[in-house]
Amino acid sequence: MLTPARLRIGDLMRVGAVGLRTRKMRAFLSALGIAIGIAAMISVVGISASSGAELDRKLAALGTNLLTVGPGNTFFGDASKLPLESTSMVNRIAPVTDVAATAKLEQAVYRTDRIPKAETGGLSARAAELELLNTVGGTVRSGSWLNEATSQYPAVVLGHKAAERLGITDPGADVQILIGDQWFTVVGILDPIPLAPELDTSALIGWKAAESYLDFDTHPTNIYVRAKDHAVEAVQSILAATANPEAPNEVKVSRPSDALAAREATDKTFTGLLLGLGAVALVVGGVGVANTMVISVLERRAEIGLRRSLGATKGQVRSQFLTESLLLAAMGGLGGVLLGGLVTTGYAWYQDWPSVVPPWAMAGGIGATVVIGGIAGLYPAVRAARLSPTEALATP
Repeated sequence: MLTPARLRIGDLMRVGAVGLRTRKMRAFLSALGIAIGIAAMISVVGISASSGAELDRKLAALGTNLLTVGPGNTFFGDASKLPLESTSMVNRIAPVTDVAATAKLEQAVYRTDRIPKAETGGLSARAAELELLNTVGGTVRSGSWLNEATSQYPAVVLGHKAAERLGITDPGADVQILIGDQWFTVVGILDPIPLAPELDTSALIGWKAAESYLDFDTHPTNIYVRAKDHAVEAVQSILAATANPEAPNEVKVSRPSDALAAREATDKTFTGLLLGLGAVALVVGGVGVANTMVISVLERRAEIGLRRSLGATKGQVRSQFLTESLLLAAMGGLGGVLLGGLVTTGYAWYQDWPSVVPPWAMAGGIGATVVIGGIAGLYPAVRAARLSPTEALATP
């Protein structure tokens, strides 16, 4: 009795690739379905990871030790006020390293006196202490920040969004804006401040200038506090009672870096939804692979019968078609990983983020294609193996 020849791995791979080479367009389209699903999942994970890396980079540069103190509401629901001495009292806390206050003013900000009073453009005027920029980690894009001299006179520094909305690109002695009924000269424009976004839409003037020109009552509305890293939570727990000892319940204390982290958590929820859509695309691609393999079995019945009549076992025929399915899925998987990596890199470059594609995502993408290929090719492989030589050869 003759023993059937065993197929080595290399032979099995070559035999499995025959069907793909003879039906190139069909194989390409089937692999494309897998590739789209894998690329969608890789790019979603990669973009999310790149966004997280950018957030970590920002927090590393800006620090997570910034706290903000603001007025809350009274027992009756009315807006409260921070005491005049609240800034100096907060500055006495031992682990506090930097303190600066701002105060939102009642006057609106306009480019000219021809604009109707009702159209504020979402901009606000704020009195600012000189230490503000250093405390919040802000930088000047053009011009200069307020100093001892300019903080006493009608000079203003614009947040980057405020400058955009006012149509101002560069400061100068001839560049003025109207705050209330007083003209102020623009001496500087700031870069975006992620930890204090309210400053981006603000026109910032000196504390003394606000008192002299705009009847400012000197009550702060926001106090920005930098604490030593190891004592941030301890400082946060006592800030309300320190800023307003008589009514600590009327003080709001927040940590801006927590808001950025919460936004990242929201982004991750959205990422989960997109991953679900990518999984659906992957399943659709798997169905395409299964369809291709079933049709391949039907078209190659004569080939199957000839191989069986020449001594190929059921197991060898089954292995041939299962290998073909795995190769088809693997082609799509590799293409999807490459395409997803390119999409992630391109988007990260466009956003000026670090490009991050987690290795587990790439390994998971390849693993998913193997599973999909195995499942999609199992039924066609079993069906091919069950064909008897006479039945297969008799098929026209």
